[in-house]
Amino acid sequence: MKHRTLLLLSCLLIALPTFADAPSSFSAAKRIAWEIYADHRETFYCGCNYSGPNNTPDLEGCGYQVRKQPKRAARIEWEHVMPAYDFGRAMQCWQEGGRKNCEATSPEFNRAEGDLINLVPSIGEVNGDRSNLRYGMATSVDAFQYGACQSKVDFGVDRFEPRPEVRGDIARTYWYMRDTYGIDISSQQQRQFEAWATADPVDSWEFLRNQRIAAIQGSGNPYIEPNAEPAPLPTPAANDPIFAQPSAQFDCGTKKTCGVMASCEEAIFHLQQCGNGRLDGDNDGTPCGAICR
Repeated sequence: MKHRTLLLLSCLLIALPTFADAPSSFSAAKRIAWEIYADHRETFYCGCNYSGPNNTPDLEGCGYQVRKQPKRAARIEWEHVMPAYDFGRAMQCWQEGGRKNCEATSPEFNRAEGDLINLVPSIGEVNGDRSNLRYGMATSVDAFQYGACQSKVDFGVDRFEPRPEVRGDIARTYWYMRDTYGIDISSQQQRQFEAWATADPVDSWEFLRNQRIAAIQGSGNPYIEPNAEPAPLPTPAANDPIFAQPSAQFDCGTKKTCGVMASCEEAIFHLQQCGNGRLDGDNDGTPCGAICR
């Protein structure tokens, strides 16, 4: 019986992807992240569902109120829970040329930027508003709440208040990033995260997501599960843009500029699925204005 159990476990591990490290770039991580969330299409900060070939968020269904950017609110973006600024600013590459220089020259930065544990799907507008703001409680009278979405942005005190259901997730992610990449967390934030982690313990999705990431990166977040058992990725829906059908038409290869895009559909694929933000220079959610009118 023991021999059979070991044999079955060996077969399972062979069937799983075993990269044993974070993806080598942010673009690669985003492509994998779509797969992790294939059967859990829900945004992190607002709990809005997204669906269809372009992963369009259902803003009306979740009662989302647009603050300022309707085009960006109509798309899903991959958010760093700990911003790139926080894990990059202490690096020499950042001091010599910021994020772009780090992406071009630093394997360490690229590993942190592509770490799947730190990536979550977000409504584009919320991702843009949060930017590098610290997590905390919104206290200004003009703090904005996105309708029924309980997360708030407070530019008056430079804070972003996440909804209660994900506050523990944020704390555990920050502790993982601190330990893995040597990032400092202030004593004030540490106390806040301790309170958040207690009030919002690990739920079933956070647990399963961590196991799927462990299957890809070789290990998960020990603050969720020490020695996480790897779990296979879900079977994707036929129209999922990260899988076979759309990828047979487009791929995240060498095309990088609007001038080489054959159609607006291809430009949208490269913006949304490959993470090529340079195609959307004005950040309005529409790439390549010359062909996407």
